[in-house]
Amino acid sequence: MKELETRLRELGMRVTRPRRAVLDELLLRAHIDVAQIAAGARQRIGRVSTQAVYDVVHTLTGAGILRSIELPGSPAVFELARGDNHHHLVCRACGRIADVPCPVGKAPCLRPLDATGYAIEEAEVTYWGLCPECRPGIPPAAPHGTTITTH
Repeated sequence: MKELETRLRELGMRVTRPRRAVLDELLLRAHIDVAQIAAGARQRIGRVSTQAVYDVVHTLTGAGILRSIELPGSPAVFELARGDNHHHLVCRACGRIADVPCPVGKAPCLRPLDATGYAIEEAEVTYWGLCPECRPGIPPAAPHGTTITTH
């Protein structure tokens, strides 16, 4: 947490109780939505409005401290931005999200055939399928190097 607080200060941002509570939640769990973040923040610091949590998440995402993952049909979920260029596996049945390393290892790992003048900085890859718990006969086990968290 000290490293994140230092980063906030370096960016000219104050370390407030709501910001600290949001960061604490995301240090414990990744791929959680604002409602889950707000519930955890309230357990930590008592009363905090959902709008305050939205404001914190928006500010921290804009500052590059959080990463927003926006999947079709679901509310945005958040994780700490680690700068490691990882991608995500998403289970179509239960919604579980797992981090997986980029197969190329450097950003951007994909480039469009025609960038139409854009300077590409990043590519987000989402793999869709069924997790081991949702596939009959497959034992639940995380592949080597994979961090599984649910949302």
